[in-house]
Amino acid sequence: MAWRALVARYRRLIYTIPFRMGLRPTDADDVFQLTFTSLIERIDSLEQPDRVRAWLVTAARRTSLKLITRARDEDPDALDHLPDARELPSDELERLEDESMIRVALARLQARCRTLLELLYFSDAAQPPAYDAIAEELGVPVGSIGPTRGRCLRKLYDEFARLTDENLSD
Repeated sequence: MAWRALVARYRRLIYTIPFRMGLRPTDADDVFQLTFTSLIERIDSLEQPDRVRAWLVTAARRTSLKLITRARDEDPDALDHLPDARELPSDELERLEDESMIRVALARLQARCRTLLELLYFSDAAQPPAYDAIAEELGVPVGSIGPTRGRCLRKLYDEFARLTDENLSD
């Protein structure tokens, strides 16, 4: 159960690294699998278990770079579409970690709040849906969307703070 929680917590973060380095989804799958396989192999020998997130990020970067290097060696022109493969800046990495923790916090919310916040803030549409459409989908009065949104954002903030505290105490 702990392993499943660990993978769920860091899944998006680890997938983001190869994507930001310009790798394809199949390569990102490989990076994810190789990173967690490497963790399984080394978990008993980690010198700082409380730094598992940093270890995973470093492993995912190195694996991504290996895939990029292998592709370049096989076909030098194949990598013309890739961005610079240098390490992500620390502020970019911090933002990605926050995004990952927000998604974990969102997943911990009750379905009603999670659905409302996903509709308002995580929709793939160019514009978030109108309150009328959200109210209809949730089966609530339009006038309750704003107050409910405020309560749900507060719950999300509290859950994010708990996750942050858990990560600091890990």
